[in-house]
Amino acid sequence: MRGLLSFQILWLISREPMNGQQIALELAKCRSSKPTPGTIYPALKELANKGLIKPSRKGRQVVYHITEEGRKGLADARRYFFQVFGEIIEEEYGQVC
Repeated sequence: MRGLLSFQILWLISREPMNGQQIALELAKCRSSKPTPGTIYPALKELANKGLIKPSRKGRQVVYHITEEGRKGLADARRYFFQVFGEIIEEEYGQVC
């Protein structure tokens, strides 16, 4: 998995299944602006193609669920994230773990 956006999407979906609009709104809370569909949907497609998430229809909406492979990928990404950025976060906000 590459990119912070994919990591954030996978983390959000691990907490609860969401559709694209819900994902965009949640991402907007962490960023200065709401990501566009042209940003979110290619990332969702890539995550689905890798088997990390699974789309399902709920009426007219497509809801994305994390897969077991996605949970493993998220755990790996978390370890990598803390390995790379842990000291920076700790210095800014105090102890990470």
